[in-house]
Amino acid sequence: MKNHLWQVIIMLLMLSCTMQDKPDNNKHDMERTWWKEGILYQIYPQSFKDTDGDGFGDFKGVIEKLDYIKSLGITMVWMNPFFESPLVDNGYDVADYRAIHPRYGSMEDFQKMLDGFHERGIKFVLDVVVNHSSNEHEWFKQSRSSRDNPYRDYYHWWPAEKGQPPYRHSLFDPEGAWEYDSLTNAYYLHTFAEQQPDLNWENPKVRKEVYDIMKFWAEKGVDGFRMDAFQFASKDTTWPEFPTGHEKEFIKWYGMRPQLHDYLKEMYREVIEKYDVFAVAEGAGSTFQDAHDLVDADRKELQTAYHFEGVDMSRTPDRYTLSEFKEVFTRWDSAFAEKGWIAIFLSNHDNARLVDRFGNPSPEFRTPSTQMLNTFLLSMRGTPYTYYGDEIGMTNIDMPNIEEYVDIDAKGKYKAALAAGEDLTEFMKVLNYSSRENGRTPMQWDNTGNAGFTTGVPWMKVNENYPDINVAAQERDPNSILNHFRKMTKVRKENPVLVYGKYELLQREHPDIYAYTRTLDDEKLLVLLNFSQETASITLSGMSDFGEPIINNYSELDIENNKVSLLPYQAVILKIK
Repeated sequence: MKNHLWQVIIMLLMLSCTMQDKPDNNKHDMERTWWKEGILYQIYPQSFKDTDGDGFGDFKGVIEKLDYIKSLGITMVWMNPFFESPLVDNGYDVADYRAIHPRYGSMEDFQKMLDGFHERGIKFVLDVVVNHSSNEHEWFKQSRSSRDNPYRDYYHWWPAEKGQPPYRHSLFDPEGAWEYDSLTNAYYLHTFAEQQPDLNWENPKVRKEVYDIMKFWAEKGVDGFRMDAFQFASKDTTWPEFPTGHEKEFIKWYGMRPQLHDYLKEMYREVIEKYDVFAVAEGAGSTFQDAHDLVDADRKELQTAYHFEGVDMSRTPDRYTLSEFKEVFTRWDSAFAEKGWIAIFLSNHDNARLVDRFGNPSPEFRTPSTQMLNTFLLSMRGTPYTYYGDEIGMTNIDMPNIEEYVDIDAKGKYKAALAAGEDLTEFMKVLNYSSRENGRTPMQWDNTGNAGFTTGVPWMKVNENYPDINVAAQERDPNSILNHFRKMTKVRKENPVLVYGKYELLQREHPDIYAYTRTLDDEKLLVLLNFSQETASITLSGMSDFGEPIINNYSELDIENNKVSLLPYQAVILKIK
């Protein structure tokens, strides 16, 4: 028996050594999952496709386009909220988490859409908005009705007899995050709009309500959850004074309290583990440790998160620099090279269009620069997120006057700028460039009226360039942005090295070209991206034996020995023999 025991111990030690000797680029090999290998497509439902002529997109519109979505090569869909809502913040103010807003259709329509995704091998990720609710939610109506109501502690209240509550910053309200309510002579907290009161996650009853909501949708078949604004959910209810100017480091002061991790572990046990679903956090805290604490597998909290550093570098027309772009994405990749997982994205419903911020929207360069950016997204380590319309290079819309805006965020910022005496001409210039309205214009399907989005009056005006930028035209062009996107999703799915392979930056200081390799076992790919509108060259020491390009957004490629010349916004992926 003793000899047998020693044999087992020796075998285990040998196995342990073998696993430890595996090269670094295989660290994630042991934990391959569908959501790491997934390619996510985000749909803003009210702007995607309208079928009943009311000017708002609906579930039947998505159902009508299921085969198109499948044709993109994506494997996951995240859809923005469609719950019952007064729509103060386009659905991010939820009045009933188990009901669907009639503009989108019925629960039967939702189920048909979900089944349609699943029949095509596409997973569905639900947007869960539980940092706050609508002030029209029954919980809040009850909560504000009296101080001794059972729902009072579902939200954060400060009795007025104690004086003004300690200042808290609101992301949407320039007057701050406390709103006076005369019904019970008290203030309630709202991190976003005054119509979006923050839920009290310190109350276990609230947490149970949320888990029950998630179970409700998991049992309907959703495959994952995107946790909106979740890093702000936990609050210090002793309400200490924060130093003046603290709001400039908003995430540091308002996000990622230690107690949040206890709640996430509880959520993991109650929902994620039981239903084998996926969860992604909006935001990753203010440090790499914050992010790891959210997503490392041994933490048993969430599966992945996305950070804002990538999109934050391009929020003004001053533009970003390529060196900054390289530094941000290289630093985040390095931090998650061996443990944890993150998302890769450059646009979503809270940002202006990808090509305007990172590429070149001019008619001459819009196609190659969008193709180049999509190549970047789909060749990095991390789960890539593509926002609807970026697969055809939709651009910003010109809205120079504040009266044209419907977004509560834009209106709040304008109000704050006005109160601060800012130069409103300059303010509107920046807003026109950076507003999230730019990313919410109706999908451009064809060159018919309203871009084929609706037969009625669209909720938001269609970009005037739709006769030139639309799906139908790009379907017919083998060299279009759309067809390049399809080629690139195919390349990613056929080459696990682009999912799990080690990332290594080459020539960090090159002013125009972003060059990196992806390596897995004996396979190595070279990615070359020209971020400029001029021809640029790079000499790659120690590399000269290249295979045929597996992706190239031009018909030619200039290689001489180890020197590669790239045309404006050219994007190529080469095998290194």
